Amino acid sequence: MSGDRYIIQDQHHIHFLTFTVVDWIDVFTRPVYKDIVVSSLNYCIKAKGLECYAWVVMSNHIHVVCRSTPPFRLSDVVRDFKKFTSKEMLEAITSIPESRREWLLHKFRYAAQSTGRAEQYKLWQDGYHGVCLEGGGIRLRQRIEYIHNNPVRQMIVAQPEHYLYSSAIDYCGGKGLVDVVVS
Repeated sequence: MSGDRYIIQDQHHIHFLTFTVVDWIDVFTRPVYKDIVVSSLNYCIKAKGLECYAWVVMSNHIHVVCRSTPPFRLSDVVRDFKKFTSKEMLEAITSIPESRREWLLHKFRYAAQSTGRAEQYKLWQDGYHGVCLEGGGIRLRQRIEYIHNNPVRQMIVAQPEHYLYSSAIDYCGGKGLVDVVVS
């Protein structure tokens, strides 16, 4: 797996995962792109045994605290999520009015050619920095707070629960865009 030393050993333990766009490209700048991630997370929850505890979509990466339920394997869910979102994102980039279309496609084409790990375009970096949080407790809570405070640190919002593309609202008694398990 591309030298990523963070490998999911136990497929059913809770993990903190990070999915990063190649070259840290700020691709999640339009709601339509972020909505693809939301839709895919909800699909994985409904159909692929994913339990999501926290999530956030930033401009060039996504953080998720999640686990898979048997008989599903978290590695397989992650693979399918990345493959599907990549395909949908590239379709959206080519079909909606996008001022950076040519530049984005060039960057994603170059990433595919230089790594040889994708046929035409490569949206996601290899790996997903999986950190096991089994045993929960303070480590789990710290990662959830880290995720929710990402938009605050980036000065997108003043309060975590004000960011639409995050599970922070769920931890404040509201209902967010993704069906999370509040821990």
